[in-house]
Amino acid sequence: MNHPSPAGLGLDVEAIRADFPILHTQVHDRPLVYLDNAATCQKPRAVIESERHYYETLNANIHRGVHLLSQRATDAYEASREAVRALLNAPATQDIIFTRGTTEAINLVAQSWGRSTLRPGDEILVTHMEHHSNIVPWQLLCEQTGAVLKVVPIDERGVLELDALDSLLTSRTRLFAMTHVSNALGTVNPVAELVARARQVGALTLVDGAQAIAHVAVDVQAIDCDFYAFSAHKLYGPTGVGVLYGRRELLEQMPPWQGGGDMIALVRFSGSRWNHLPYKFEAGTPNIAGGVALKAAIDYVRTLGIDAIAAYEAGLLDYASQRARDFPGLRVVGEAPGKAAILSFVLEGIHPHDIGTILDMEGVAIRTGHHCAMPVMERYGIPATARASFAFYNTRAEVDALFTALAKVQKLFRG
Repeated sequence: MNHPSPAGLGLDVEAIRADFPILHTQVHDRPLVYLDNAATCQKPRAVIESERHYYETLNANIHRGVHLLSQRATDAYEASREAVRALLNAPATQDIIFTRGTTEAINLVAQSWGRSTLRPGDEILVTHMEHHSNIVPWQLLCEQTGAVLKVVPIDERGVLELDALDSLLTSRTRLFAMTHVSNALGTVNPVAELVARARQVGALTLVDGAQAIAHVAVDVQAIDCDFYAFSAHKLYGPTGVGVLYGRRELLEQMPPWQGGGDMIALVRFSGSRWNHLPYKFEAGTPNIAGGVALKAAIDYVRTLGIDAIAAYEAGLLDYASQRARDFPGLRVVGEAPGKAAILSFVLEGIHPHDIGTILDMEGVAIRTGHHCAMPVMERYGIPATARASFAFYNTRAEVDALFTALAKVQKLFRG
């Protein structure tokens, strides 16, 4: 399913768009221009068909049945785990825990590793650009254990102030939890450097890869992080499926977070014994169809090539950024060098929610609000931004449609 361009360079975007049925629909009698990919990506036909195929031909519970359907479903589910391992370059499939998403993966670490490890006065470090899912679980953990949450500041461009690490990373730091790519700003953090800095003081590291996984190559061994989390739906896969990579020796030591079926080896009223990895952390029947379809999403992205995807999206962002610079009254929020394909902005005198509503009537879908990153909005002294986020199936014509619609917004509000 390789889609080279006619000139043999980059991606054949029109052929790619043909793989995504929803891109050919209309909203408000206008062609859909979908620019909300940081919230969730659309799904290629291969992913949709994978789920349908599972329910039509494989539907059975996994790991427990001896009948043929159960064996086939188990094989398909575990093939997806291997696909994730290869995508992340993790050492083994035992290091790959399936969850419901990035949020659950982070909460798993907080409640399993954190509650069994942290003591009053211990410190957890996060950055000022984190999604709420990488803030609130640590706040809850601090309330439970007496640990203290500290924050790495960001500058006006949306870049981490790395000099602050000299005072923030200390012998009391137990965990540094960081986003790989900011969902509100597009900043790509130097996670390997941050992990190395944390390791110098003996701190563990967790990387929130929700916004990175579809846009940059991820190698957990090269990053050398202790935990890495992402969601399938931001990798063109199903909702309700996520991944936690964990360093084996840590996962072995951590107690189960949830109890129930499949995470046990033996249950007696006098006590229970836990299953081996990764199943110790996978209680209950999972989203099997979604897990199976995650492999189809990974295969699709890897066939296109993450380097080709990144190069195409960078070109699209450059084009959109130039249009933004030339647009009167528009201010971009977050201008980190080399950022991912996210354009957050405000229009002078117009609330982002009004922008989003009018753009929707023009067929342009963007996200408006605080993007589950309220501290970022507070940093810039604004209540919200409008956010256009791009994927490899978006085009320059769609960027033009965005700015044509924004001109209509301005005309409506300024008469």
